[in-house]
Amino acid sequence: MEISPSDVKAKLDAGEPLRLIDCREQGEYDICRIEGARLLPMNSIPKHLQELDDDGAPIVVYCHHGVRSLSVVDWLRRQGVENAQSMSGGIDYWSISVDRSVPRY
Repeated sequence: MEISPSDVKAKLDAGEPLRLIDCREQGEYDICRIEGARLLPMNSIPKHLQELDDDGAPIVVYCHHGVRSLSVVDWLRRQGVENAQSMSGGIDYWSISVDRSVPRY
């Protein structure tokens, strides 16, 4: 259910198709984000289920510390979206371990 930030970065660097979903709120997204990620706040995920459940590229969901994203992935998988994973540690751990230019808050 989870993938590490370093594994996400390796997949992106290798050109593997990934759909990065940021499930934080707009104000958090305005502070920092991972380039190429799509903002879909946690409470809006059910409205986007059809487009997420399309057998497209794997989905990596992230939030601030990895708690909300793990809940989103759990819910998505219960809806049949098996190709979804949560980025462990969220954008905070991404900032520490992958890209220090991403501000922490």
